[in-house]
Amino acid sequence: MRRGCELLSLQPNPIPEPDYPENEDTKHAKARRKIWTESILRIMKSKTSLIGFCIILILIITALFAPFIATHSPTEQSIINQYQEPSSEHLLGTDALGRDIFSRIVYGTRISIQIGVIAVGISMIIGVLLGAVAGYFGKWIDQVIMRFIDILLAFPSILLAIALVAVLGPSLKNAMIAIGIIGIPQFARIVRSAVLSVKETEYIEAARAIGAKHGRTLIQHVLPNCTAPIIVQATLSIGTAILDAAGLSFLGLGAQPPKPEWGAMLSDGRAALQNAPWVITFPGLAIFFVVIGFNLFGDGLRDALDPKLKE
Repeated sequence: MRRGCELLSLQPNPIPEPDYPENEDTKHAKARRKIWTESILRIMKSKTSLIGFCIILILIITALFAPFIATHSPTEQSIINQYQEPSSEHLLGTDALGRDIFSRIVYGTRISIQIGVIAVGISMIIGVLLGAVAGYFGKWIDQVIMRFIDILLAFPSILLAIALVAVLGPSLKNAMIAIGIIGIPQFARIVRSAVLSVKETEYIEAARAIGAKHGRTLIQHVLPNCTAPIIVQATLSIGTAILDAAGLSFLGLGAQPPKPEWGAMLSDGRAALQNAPWVITFPGLAIFFVVIGFNLFGDGLRDALDPKLKE
């Protein structure tokens, strides 16, 4: 018994595991999570951003459940019911072909979301790529890319969109492509300025020092720290894209009949402005509320994600 106790006493004490310091990537990942958490809390406290978020949420719900919300088919025509005033049967009245305006506005939300997502997606993908490459590599690459961006900015955006659609042909798809192209400069300039400030930080220099390749450094270290301005610009650009698409459709260059696009509905109702003002009033209000909703939410995001506003 005594010998067993002696053997136990001779065994070494367990060595505690060393407390390794966190590497730079872990520290910056935790810092980014903290920033996003604080930003979400600031967004929830902002009344304007909450109003914008509620409008966007209503838009999404309406688009998803359009067949259940609409009271009539958006393309069903009835000459007998043309220019009917708002009533219990037709909540927002009818147009020149007797189509229910409420149902057409409800189904038009799907087209508006499609326009916003696809057009802004085109702008964001190309613009972020060009801005990141220009800001990170600099020198002659930066000069070539930014001169191309300056050329795009030299043209008024709506005129450039009209010219592109005129070349490609009037259609909703071509209108989204044109709107996506005219939105590239905004993303490219914002991302370039963000990359220029991020690439000079210490952890980026450390990544280069250990031999990280340019592509990996750009994707894993630089761009994740530029997401805040990209998200804000994308949110604000969706409202602008919807408004530009409505303008193209109003001119007959966007969505073609019988698609229930809000800009096309405004164009169809011009002739009846005095006799049936509801034909253009309600589509116009739909465009107004959707655009202001994205603008309010985008402004709230910008204020929440701005590091200068931290307390």
